[in-house]
Formats: sequence, C-alpha cells, structure tokens
Amino acid sequence: MPSEPETPSPASNPEPHRFPCAQCGASLEYAPGTELLRCGHCGHENRIAGFAAPILEQDFRQTLRALATTTATRDNIAIHCDSCGASYTFDAATHAGQCAFCGVPVVAKTERHRQLQVQALLPFQISRDQARSAFRRWLGGLWFAPGMLKDYARNDARLAGMYVPYWTYDADTTTAYRGERGDNYQVQESYRAIENGREVERVRVVTRIRWTPAAGVVSRFFDDVLVLASGSLPRAVTERLEPWDLANLTPYREEYLSGFQSEMYTVDLEQGFERARERMAPIIRRDVERAIGGDHQRIHALDTRHGEIRFKHVLLPVWLSAFRFRDRTYRFVVNGRTGEVQGERPYSAWKIALAILLAALLIGGSLAAWQHFSAAQHRPVLDSRPYYGWIPAGNRSILARLT
Repeated sequence: MPSEPETPSPASNPEPHRFPCAQCGASLEYAPGTELLRCGHCGHENRIAGFAAPILEQDFRQTLRALATTTATRDNIAIHCDSCGASYTFDAATHAGQCAFCGVPVVAKTERHRQLQVQALLPFQISRDQARSAFRRWLGGLWFAPGMLKDYARNDARLAGMYVPYWTYDADTTTAYRGERGDNYQVQESYRAIENGREVERVRVVTRIRWTPAAGVVSRFFDDVLVLASGSLPRAVTERLEPWDLANLTPYREEYLSGFQSEMYTVDLEQGFERARERMAPIIRRDVERAIGGDHQRIHALDTRHGEIRFKHVLLPVWLSAFRFRDRTYRFVVNGRTGEVQGERPYSAWKIALAILLAALLIGGSLAAWQHFSAAQHRPVLDSRPYYGWIPAGNRSILARLT
C-alpha cells in the first residue's frame, strides 16, 4: 500500500507566509508590545502561540567547517501574491516585507537565501506613533540642523519598521601579556628663581616614575557580544542603540515579522566574529592594565586566544527613517524596544556661521565692558568733603575753609 506523501513542515516550506484575518480576510499584522496579530480593518486579533524550545548557541568553528562544504544560495526569490495575483521578487538580503503592488505583508522562508537560519528575535515593543514622537523630539533638539530637517520632523517623518540581522558571540579568552608597570615616587630638587630682582635657590617636590617589567595572563568570558550583520545601516549609529535586552529574546516565529520588513544577513559569520574580536579587544586591554597595576602601564605585547566560541543569529527591531539633504542621505534609527534615537545628521553652515558671529560679538562686547569697568576703577575721583588748610593771601596766611 503506497505511503501518504509527507506534509512539509513550516520550517521547510519555502513559500511566503500570509496571516489572513478569519473574519474579513485582510492580512493580520503584529501589534508591537503584545503577543497578538491584529487586523487593521476589523480589529480581529489572533494570539501568537508560545514556543517553548530553548535558544541555543551554536558551535562557531564546527559551523564554519560545515559551511565550507556547502554552496551558498544568494538567488532572488520569486514571490506570487495570493492577494492580488502579482509576481515579484525579494532580493537576496530581504525575506519579509510587503507586496509591491497591493501592500499585503508577506514573509518568505529563509532557507532559500542562506544556510544559517534566524534562531531568535526581540519583538517590537515601541509602536510607530511612539517611535515617531521620540524621533521628532530628537530632531527638534538638534543644534545647527537645517530648517528643512525640522520641517521633515514636523510634517513628513515617515518611519519603517525593520527587523535587522545580528550575530551574538560567546567566547572564553586567555591573553598573555608583556609590558611595564610604572609607580610614582617623589623627590626633592633644587632650582633657581628670580625674586625681587635677585636670584635665589629654592626646593620643590617633583613626581617621577619607576618602571619595572611585568608579564602574566588574564582570562575573561564574553557573553553575547553583539555584531550588526547588515551593511545597509551605519554601524556607528546602530551601536549607539545599545544596550538591547537580549535576556528577553524569544524563539523565531514568522508572526512577529508580519507587517514589518526584515533583512537577511550580508555580513557573514566569520566576518562578524572579526568585528566581535575588535569589540572584545579594549576590554581585554583594560583587564591587562588592571593586572599590571601601579600608577601607569605600558603594554608591549598581547596574545589573545579565543576558545569555546559560540554564536546565535538573531533579529532586533528598529524603526528607520531617512532624510536627503544636498545629495546625501542621512539615516535615523529608533530602538524598537526602548525608543532610543540615534542617527546621522546634517549641519546648517549658515547657522554655524551666525552662531560664531554672535559668539564673537558677545565676547567683544564683554571685553569692551570689562575694559570700561577697569578704567573706571582707576580714574581719579575729586573729593567733595570740606577742606581745612593754610592758604597764603597776599603777604600773610589765613585759615580758610573751603566747602
């Protein structure tokens, strides 16, 4: 008797996933700050089912070996929209968004893009309106911003919700170091000075440094070193959105992406770890300085070994906006969990010039006022009090009283 064909599991189904409303058929979208999918037309809500599977770090070196034996798939994915019948594509770095023709939100399966799958995410906590309010407050507080930017904040602050790919890395590090320890000590020294026109000898206390060789080993465990896995956002801006509440990561479910955009990683696993090493380095250096001790430290050599490296692939939520000014695009991001706002920003040259001019006028006016005040302090003042004295009159002296 022939066996029944296997039903494909959700994890292996490459087709984009829609979440239609059971009442009106419109698409449900994730409601930030909840565990619900909500219909924007009739208000119907579906609860997102919990997922109890643990979020486990994966072995870094073992994964690299496995990737070396497989071929990466970077092809665009053809999407057929069940809502309007249009066919279109997501590029290789995108797996969630909206139909370009009818706006229906869809989530494509990531197996068609990369070997490494998203393991967890932080759902949006901040709504679009809350993010827009925080964004406008931030823009309104920028000094020397062009007036066009302030107008954009008031009238046209469009925000797009995006799940951004990240790597997190754990590592046990052991660092051998060689350097010098510097300890302060004081000595007295004589010097000659000129006082009241004469040369005299004086004694003063000076601080010197005694350097001694230092060497040793320090160890540190790094947990969840966060690295942006996308090249589409400025790393310096996104790093200022930290810290993220990674303790609240939830296992990946497509429902959280419905109504939002999501990007696949474009910084690969090995490249991401190089950035993680850069983020670990200054912390290791501070550990070495503390281990050397003393008042000053010189580090001549560091040799760091990274062991037990593990990683996770996660998505973090941001609200994005962009402003174009003088042929350059400035990007702004809002932390979708905390409302923290960071971004690039243009400066208004004429506002800066005006501020410099006003500052110069203020300093000049203050200097003139001070000079006038100082001159008034030293100007001789006539004494109007009564004066008694001997004043000659002719060939005799009389006592005169002048008032």
